[in-house]
Amino acid sequence: MINFEEELKKYTPSVEISQAEDTIQQSDISDVMDIIDNILKKVSKTTALRPKEQAGDTEEGKG
Repeated sequence: MINFEEELKKYTPSVEISQAEDTIQQSDISDVMDIIDNILKKVSKTTALRPKEQAGDTEEGKG
């Protein structure tokens, strides 16, 4: 029968995996949250630049 405790003591991570982890962590790759954050910033800038509608100036308010 396999003794998992002994096998875990023998385990050493692969060099390629360690190198890949370092490369991934050092790279500046945008993830989904970065993209959503950028979109929200752009939307908030464009809405901040628009003049605010006053209640009496809308088509529904005229009458």
